Amino acid sequence: MTSHVEQRVQARIAAAKQKREARRQQRAELAAARERGLEARHAAKMRRWAGDQ
Repeated sequence: MTSHVEQRVQARIAAAKQKREARRQQRAELAAARERGLEARHAAKMRRWAGDQ
């Protein structure tokens, strides 16, 4: 049987792990969105360049 303090510590560790995973997921989503935006900007730039020729 674990003590109340040990249970609280384990709960805090679990909460920190969940928060860390949520931040990692958010960073991955933002990186993917940034990549799509950069690709779209590059494609638009290439279309403008092709139109100038």
